[in-house]
Amino acid sequence: MAADVVPAFELDARWRLHPQVAIRPEPFGALLYHFGTRKLSFLKNRTVVEVVQSLPDHPDARTALRAAGVDESATGAYGKALATLAGSNMIVPAVDSEEVSP
Repeated sequence: MAADVVPAFELDARWRLHPQVAIRPEPFGALLYHFGTRKLSFLKNRTVVEVVQSLPDHPDARTALRAAGVDESATGAYGKALATLAGSNMIVPAVDSEEVSP
């Protein structure tokens, strides 16, 4: 297995933006820029933007999706979008020592 392979995305785990990622709201959604890798991601779905921004406020990605109004039937599509962001290192697993906001 290659060293840069990202583990499978887990909806029931805590996630957050990578510390080197900045998010800039745009009329179409948002831009994510990773200062470490110099990668740019376009989020063209405002619900995905809301979920990504709220990840630190929830105990897991599934809860963040529910809070954003994502129906269970749409979880797969949104999970795939989050997996893509995890694969490009835009979002990363939150470490256990980080506390969830009240």
